[in-house]
Amino acid sequence: MYPAELVKPMREDLTNVGFEELHTAEAVNEAIAKEGTTLVVVNSVCGCAAANARPGARMSLQNDKKPSNIVTVFAGVDKEATDQARAHMVPFPPSSPSMALFKNGELVHMLERHHIEGRPAELIAENLIDAYNEHC
Repeated sequence: MYPAELVKPMREDLTNVGFEELHTAEAVNEAIAKEGTTLVVVNSVCGCAAANARPGARMSLQNDKKPSNIVTVFAGVDKEATDQARAHMVPFPPSSPSMALFKNGELVHMLERHHIEGRPAELIAENLIDAYNEHC
């Protein structure tokens, strides 16, 4: 587990733009089950989360169509919540960072680490925006 003071600014990267942090399996289940669309970001301390994933997620919210709910879990910190979020992302293997879009509880779009790592934040945002335009 990472120290709280280390991950605080990484959490705030998302919570400052409206993402709700989830810390329990129950909270994850409730968020994903909500009517409408829910974006789940599995946050991470890695460099690709800082340079690509979090900025891409933030940029994607500038679109006219966007998810009804935006939530985040933190890999290596919120173990219970992260494990539960990943359980909803099957058949995709666990990876962080990652992002999943759910519609009425069903997984409709997934960005795994290999879709994020080495790609500019703008490309990640564009990928998410395409999913929002289709599903939101």
